[in-house]
Amino acid sequence: MDLILWRHAEAQEHPGGEQGEQGDALDLARRLTPRGEKQAARMAAWLDRQLPEGTRIWSSPAARAEQTAQAAQALGRKYRLSEALLPGATPAALLELVQWPGGRSPVLVVGHQPTLGQVVAQLLGLQAADCSVKKGAVWWLRQRERAGVPQTVIVTVQTPELL
Repeated sequence: MDLILWRHAEAQEHPGGEQGEQGDALDLARRLTPRGEKQAARMAAWLDRQLPEGTRIWSSPAARAEQTAQAAQALGRKYRLSEALLPGATPAALLELVQWPGGRSPVLVVGHQPTLGQVVAQLLGLQAADCSVKKGAVWWLRQRERAGVPQTVIVTVQTPELL
């Protein structure tokens, strides 16, 4: 199974500054900056060339994540929203949603830090604080079995600046 984690692109700052609660209404309404829109479009074009047929796409319903997913939709790919991907979601909720590692088709998830970094860390056996996913970046992971032992392999890590 392939799990592609895509952090939303650069977004506007929280109007309340650092005082805002992650996941509050103001946080959920934050939109992409013009730079973030360009990041999302570049990454969506790259993903469109790379994603296997039948890839399912899930997005957080937060405005900045949905805008990022809409860049893929503009290329003819549909996505679904899930509250299991809202800011502050647990890695367990994300992995349950995508049916890791037993799902049959590749899944692309558009979400948030720290959840995406925590998922990467968990699947690679790292400390949760050791992995931070850059805004707009994609981490592509694959579950495989070698000699009867399940392994998580990093297929690629890509940032919009390198495209």
